[in-house]
Amino acid sequence: MGGDTVSTILVVDDSRAQRMILCSSLKRQGFSVVEAGSGEEALERIKEEDIDLILSDWMMPGMDGLDLCRAFRAMERDKYGYFILLTSKSEKGAVAQGLDVGADDFLHKPVNAEELRARINAGGRIMSMERELQEKNRLVSTTLSEIQTIYDSIDRDLVEARNMQQSLVRERFRDFGAAEVSLLLQPCGHVGGDLVGMFQPDDSTVAIYSIDVSGHGIASALLTARLASYLSDGSPEQNISIATGIQGESRLRDPDEVAGLLNTMMLEDMPTEHYFTMILAYLDLTSGKVRLTQCGHPNPALLKSDGQVEYLGQGGLPIGLISGGGYERFEVQLRPGDRLMFYSDGFTEAEDGQGLMLDEEGFQKIIEKNSTLRRQTFLDGLVWDLDKFCGNKEFGDDLSMSLIEYKGPNRNVPN
Repeated sequence: MGGDTVSTILVVDDSRAQRMILCSSLKRQGFSVVEAGSGEEALERIKEEDIDLILSDWMMPGMDGLDLCRAFRAMERDKYGYFILLTSKSEKGAVAQGLDVGADDFLHKPVNAEELRARINAGGRIMSMERELQEKNRLVSTTLSEIQTIYDSIDRDLVEARNMQQSLVRERFRDFGAAEVSLLLQPCGHVGGDLVGMFQPDDSTVAIYSIDVSGHGIASALLTARLASYLSDGSPEQNISIATGIQGESRLRDPDEVAGLLNTMMLEDMPTEHYFTMILAYLDLTSGKVRLTQCGHPNPALLKSDGQVEYLGQGGLPIGLISGGGYERFEVQLRPGDRLMFYSDGFTEAEDGQGLMLDEEGFQKIIEKNSTLRRQTFLDGLVWDLDKFCGNKEFGDDLSMSLIEYKGPNRNVPN
């Protein structure tokens, strides 16, 4: 095994007779041998030849074996070179000194041919393992470089996907006269499973929704993109909340009916293990009445005009879990100055440094603290205080919210 790894040996000795004896023995064993009569000459040979192993006398005039070993270890080489010192020294201190400067092994003079062969074979095994490790390291480095290239490509795609997902929420604010709607969408990663939006099916109604798809990442984000197409006023003919009759007349489906249709589609038409929670609400601009269906989403928060916070709803079933699951709707009457919030559990399930969740009670305090703010500033204030609550911890989930700020009946809307 040593002969396969050690092919060229440099013999360094100031005694010409000693060099001849060693070189003759090594050549008979099949090695290619290079000679040097001094340490300085040996360094020149190392630069010129591909040396695998150095066999050097310790005591030489000028640069001795220790100095040669030290200079050899300081050279930049593509592979490891094995260094054996020939010495008549047997003191432990001398051996330790040689090991300290980088020698690998020692041979006592006069050299025994069989022992020399054994030491060279031992060096060959060590160099074989070193070169095998070097090759594995090269493969690891190459693989890591390839993985980094792939990661960079994926990262660029995810950044683009994030921009595209954010574009699903075309408007973050709209003033409908009687009410204003503000939207927040903040994924915890590149892309997320939250979705918020609004559309106006007729002059007197505004539809607002808040969706949270199970899981995180690309699969969840793709599902939000599909759901956005079903609840868009950009394509009324595709909007699942609008039904078209035989005569071409259209009507707005009740929110619980829409939830049932989405549940059927998820279970029968979409090959996915994901499900989602949702609140779909219709605001009547002429009366301030809100009809809504809660499908496993966190309880809506009502911030009344007097500053009090009340949680509404009964939870309900998520969409895409149970075939034929029933959904109910309920109504909320808004008064001028009231604000109604549909938010994801990224708020209430946020954790502080000790792992304690904010919960509804903590979220209520944050809402009350920011109650003097309006529109997007109010949403920013909630996120700011949530970040303070979490401390050094990153948000563990996406954050989203649909905010309705009711100002009073819109008298310009037809009854």
